[in-house]
Amino acid sequence: MTDTIDLVDSELSIQDALHKYFGFKSFKGEQETIIESILHKRDTFVIMPTGGGKSLCYQLPAIMSEGTTLVISPLIALMKNQVDMVRGYSSNDDIAHFLNSSLNRSQSKKVKEDLRAGKTKLLYVAPETLTKDSTVEFFKELNISFVAVDEAHCISEWGHDFRPEYRRIRDMLDNIQEDIPIIALTATATPKVRADIIKNLKLKEPNTFISSFNRHNLYYEVRPKPTREATIRNIVQFVKGNEGKSGIIYCLNRKTTEEIAETLQVNGIKAAAYHAGLDSGTRTNVQDHFLMEEIDVIAATIAFGMGIDKPDVRFVLHFDVPKSLENYYQETGRAGRDGLEGKCISYFSQADINKLDKFLRDKPVKEREIGGQHLLEVVGYAESGTCRRQFLLHYFGELFDKKKCEGMCDNCANPKDIIEGKLYMQTALKVIRTLGEQFKLKYLVDFLIGKQSQEVISFRHDQKEGFGVGKEKNKLFWSSVLRQAMLKDYVCKEIENYGVLKLTDKGHAFIDKPEVVEIVLNHEFKEGDAAIIKPQRTVALDPVLVKMLRDLRKQVAKEKQLPPFVIFQDASLNDMATQYPTSVEEMANIVGVSKGKALKFGRKFLALISQYVEDNNIEKPNEIITKQVANKSKRKVYIIQNIDKKISLQTIAEGQGISLDELFEEIETIVASGTKLNIDYFVNDYLDEDQQEEIYDYFMEADTDDLDLARKELDEEYSLDDLRVVRVKFMSELAN
Repeated sequence: MTDTIDLVDSELSIQDALHKYFGFKSFKGEQETIIESILHKRDTFVIMPTGGGKSLCYQLPAIMSEGTTLVISPLIALMKNQVDMVRGYSSNDDIAHFLNSSLNRSQSKKVKEDLRAGKTKLLYVAPETLTKDSTVEFFKELNISFVAVDEAHCISEWGHDFRPEYRRIRDMLDNIQEDIPIIALTATATPKVRADIIKNLKLKEPNTFISSFNRHNLYYEVRPKPTREATIRNIVQFVKGNEGKSGIIYCLNRKTTEEIAETLQVNGIKAAAYHAGLDSGTRTNVQDHFLMEEIDVIAATIAFGMGIDKPDVRFVLHFDVPKSLENYYQETGRAGRDGLEGKCISYFSQADINKLDKFLRDKPVKEREIGGQHLLEVVGYAESGTCRRQFLLHYFGELFDKKKCEGMCDNCANPKDIIEGKLYMQTALKVIRTLGEQFKLKYLVDFLIGKQSQEVISFRHDQKEGFGVGKEKNKLFWSSVLRQAMLKDYVCKEIENYGVLKLTDKGHAFIDKPEVVEIVLNHEFKEGDAAIIKPQRTVALDPVLVKMLRDLRKQVAKEKQLPPFVIFQDASLNDMATQYPTSVEEMANIVGVSKGKALKFGRKFLALISQYVEDNNIEKPNEIITKQVANKSKRKVYIIQNIDKKISLQTIAEGQGISLDELFEEIETIVASGTKLNIDYFVNDYLDEDQQEEIYDYFMEADTDDLDLARKELDEEYSLDDLRVVRVKFMSELAN
């Protein structure tokens, strides 16, 4: 690279240019040094968290340099937002353009005319645009000052948003002009992804700038996701507790964004859905209304938010678990970009992980391995009992003292049990060494607890010395130990080998000379667990009432000769101990309770709650009812009517445009709320009479309706789907 600077105005300093073109008096962080690097035509690599000011790092040198800067960006919505922002600082709209499929022929012609005339300093293009021969030939006519590759993590297969077209960028640029300086920018990149970006873009001895990933103003929390209905209810209560504040709720599918947006709307909240199924005009309107504060809350798929310059987003909720920690970090990074309050709450259930895992099964082997590794990291984050900020930053290769979190995550605000774990840590590290540092966390845990999994048996490690050495503790415990071994730098993870754990020098030293070490136990998320869902700080779970309700449930169950969970499930009791219903109407709005079920089982519970409220002078929360969406009621009626007609479930699902799995979620919600459904015609095709009877008898004697436990107790003779259909039949017949 040459070390010359071709400037539009050589008399203007970088500081003066910042003030002249953008109105700022000073730079943030390393912005000035980064800009100097690219002005000297040096390849430059910038890793800077969302809100750190990445865009300015290429926009200012683009305006200052002779020629046009190409900005490669992945989303059309992102390009429009960035172009509008640059034009906002200038009296000349020609200063920035984008060239993509959203333009008609005459608009494209106008852009090219401005480029040929030298009026345009920044041109935003998608990587796909570069692959067209006609585009490459046109760009050869231009004086390209440098190229900015935004969202550069898209280059890496280990990145959270891999785009194959990004891997062709270097070849395309070489066809346009030799030795074009490149600045690559991203908000999230693990050490592996960083190496991929530098290698693929062939950056020559790049000046690399890595800002801290720590967002000190963001509060991180993980809540259990007991049921879809309970979680949406919790979201409504949270949003109403943050009335008037801007927020984003991320979901994995379009249907959920629409359902949540509609539920928020009927509860008096200015909300809208945003997903790729909407036409471009609608998406643009939603985005603009959000920026203009005509909409407070967006329920969106991950397509929303990239590059959105809205500094006052006060909360980011994840209804569904993200596919990777990179996704999670980038999406939560859209909160509190002004340095003020930002709450980041994620709802977690193992069922969501299982769904994502199913999606990976049809992928190519490498993609499946990478996706699986990303999911394990998400589970590790959710279950971690230690500082969430420390966990996140460690993932991106940054060390962080958890004492500095200062209560800005749920685990630091409410510390978990801590044990002295010197011997446990030594045991775990010895096992890694014994097995030749060749295995992942899950395999090591199986070996420690003595689980004879197929993989363990295939390696004959069930016969190896030390097999089952930690069997007095469960897998959650040993997972906690190994996770914290990574955080304490006793162990490192080989990303390239899909998560194989290796001992560090510090880990080898610990085995020979162990030291006192504290271990924080992980969370265990169980299906239906709503005990730690907090609607908002002013509406909290009453543990005393929960115990009284559980005791009453046990008594009623004994009288009725039914399992306790048939009377009311835990999620319902927890909601009662939050909302204090004292009438049948209020009880019918409790999670998992219909009016019929309230009348059938609720009288004694209402009497208990009424007496408890009176005895303790309890002021009931104002918002006891979360209004339901009318369309959802229509779907419920549709499902009930078609099951009554014995229509095949596949046909019913297709009629509603949902999957069979989603239909079963709806059926379970209907049954749990107290409506009787006769699905014998479906169950009889699925299982013979003896099989049904065995599963039915199990649930009759069980303390819980947990499917994983049922499968284990029944010696894994039945699939989870088998157990699921019989559980619906069982609950319908006995609970309603």
